[in-house]
Amino acid sequence: MSAGAGIHCDVAIAGGGMVGLSLAAALAPLPLAVVVIEPVAPDASSQPSFDARTTALSAGSRRVLEGIGVWDGIRAAATPIRRIHVSERGSFGFARLTAEEQGIAALGYTIENRLLGRALRERCARIDRLTLVAARAQGVAADATGLRLATDRGDGIVARLVVAADGAESAVRRALGIAATSSDYGQHAVIAHVDTERFHDYTAYERFTPQGPIAVLPIGEGRSAVVWTLAPEAAERALGLDDQTFIAELQQAFGSRLGRITRVGRRQAYPLSLTRSERLTAARAVVLGNAAQGLHPVAGQGFNLGLRDVAALAELLAEDCAARGAAADPGSAPLLERYAAWRQPDREAVIRFTDSLVRGFGMPLAPLRALRATGLLAFDLLRPVKHEFARRTMGLAGRQPRLVRGLPLVARA
Repeated sequence: MSAGAGIHCDVAIAGGGMVGLSLAAALAPLPLAVVVIEPVAPDASSQPSFDARTTALSAGSRRVLEGIGVWDGIRAAATPIRRIHVSERGSFGFARLTAEEQGIAALGYTIENRLLGRALRERCARIDRLTLVAARAQGVAADATGLRLATDRGDGIVARLVVAADGAESAVRRALGIAATSSDYGQHAVIAHVDTERFHDYTAYERFTPQGPIAVLPIGEGRSAVVWTLAPEAAERALGLDDQTFIAELQQAFGSRLGRITRVGRRQAYPLSLTRSERLTAARAVVLGNAAQGLHPVAGQGFNLGLRDVAALAELLAEDCAARGAAADPGSAPLLERYAAWRQPDREAVIRFTDSLVRGFGMPLAPLRALRATGLLAFDLLRPVKHEFARRTMGLAGRQPRLVRGLPLVARA
């Protein structure tokens, strides 16, 4: 649907990427009128958030996607991760996690962003109380009944709750007066799909090198998705190499666990930084996903953390609707305070984890490399530690929202 000027709603979501549409889908069972503001029209052939990159979904994220009615749309295209292998180039240390050891079918799944985006769009197109506005949210001002979002197309959208889900450079977050800090890692992620001599056997590899980490993820048709972290100038050079030279250099950095790399697809590069908002909420507003925290892709935690944001906020809104009926207020200060208190520990733990991996493995000194190798081997031998680590990376530690636990958003009577 389209919207004209002066539309009123319960929840306005600025940003129709993967996190924004996931929240819209999660709110479908609730008696709330929802508007998603996204500059790319819903019927457009492409969307920047739904690009050639591959997302690693945790086991908890799979449950969320099931609960919001999206998983069936990507199930056939999702590739299970049954093993994770972590190593450091030039070091004797390594660590392994297996789904079998954890008593589950898969530690996670990989899916192309464009396929996940298509499934989210198709799900949202079936939601009666959802309006999609093809515009860019710009300003935010107080209104008698909530907040008024101004757009670049002249729409005035008044909502009782505004959600900033418009990315790490969120214009709505800035308009709300929520400051954010950004730390440039001085790295770019070069991504590509590769064919290898050996079948990946559903194993994800995280290989730390002096130049930066290399993630090699299993995807469909026996191929692998590569995320190779390099300094900006090295990334630019890698994009300009002919295929055989690129393959040779990637092979040298990654090693031969998958045999020879036989073919590489189109390459792209993205700058990497850590961006974090100083607050998660403002009056009648909340910040979600990359607008709240934009992470380094190491360990693949960014979207999974954003989905837990979605699941927690949707659960609190559902509880408010169930308890207060027509008097429910999605933007009430007590509700948003509960959201911030709930999400802060998980958010801080994941930010520290990913940032420490990047910076810790980026120290090239030989004594530190030996210490890391010993630590990886010790980790590999300590099953209780591995189990707790696996639970955290799968999004199953701490206080879990109902959707993450595989329960419906609204408890059935």
